[in-house]
Amino acid sequence: MRAVGAQSTAEYFGLLTNHSECASEIRRLLNEITVGETCFFRNEPQLNAIRKIVLPKLTRAVRKTPRVQLKIWSCGCSTGEEPYTLAMILLEESLSLLGHDWQIVATDINDRSLAAAREGVYDSYSLRNVAAGFRNKYFQKRGTEFVISENVKDHVKFGRLNLLDDDKIALVKNNEIIVCANVLIYFDSVSKRRTVQHFFNDLVPEGHLFLGHSESLYGISTDFRLVHFPGATAYAKSAGSASAPGWLG
Repeated sequence: MRAVGAQSTAEYFGLLTNHSECASEIRRLLNEITVGETCFFRNEPQLNAIRKIVLPKLTRAVRKTPRVQLKIWSCGCSTGEEPYTLAMILLEESLSLLGHDWQIVATDINDRSLAAAREGVYDSYSLRNVAAGFRNKYFQKRGTEFVISENVKDHVKFGRLNLLDDDKIALVKNNEIIVCANVLIYFDSVSKRRTVQHFFNDLVPEGHLFLGHSESLYGISTDFRLVHFPGATAYAKSAGSASAPGWLG
């Protein structure tokens, strides 16, 4: 409010809804209020499930289909630690992928977070869970900072996405894995159902949706099958499942 000279919350609300530049001010507001707490290798049981169970299963399935690219979507990627973690894991598992191409799409609504993610420069606190082997292999020390390697960067494509933008979210399709941790907790029930249905539509059959460790789809969707892993859970789209109808229909 100080930045735009608004004297009251009503005046600022009017600027957000009626002003000719409301869209740009909403983006600036979102950059201030969205939560970006994250770090590398944040949820180890979930990552172990992806590496040891889900990836081998998916690579076996990919070999039986005409598709040659394995796609992962990091949704609500913040400053990039999550998608870069996934990229490092897949680079480590590259032999088991048997030459199949893969890409990680990473999206967020915060412009500043995305800029930091693309830059790929982190402090030691962000790397607090990174094993020495990964740190030495995939980061370059620069003073007190750590720079992610270009080899990791090359596999991650960042983009701005509002999860309530039905047209754009429908374009992030044919994913084997979607990771959306600690994002839906900020949504109301209608927005959760709307977003989760998009996730269902954007996954391939037998694709997996991973949420934060305290999140679930209870009361939100019955389209997925709950899958239990050691210390983690996920939601799978059953083979043969058709994409659900649009959220309004």
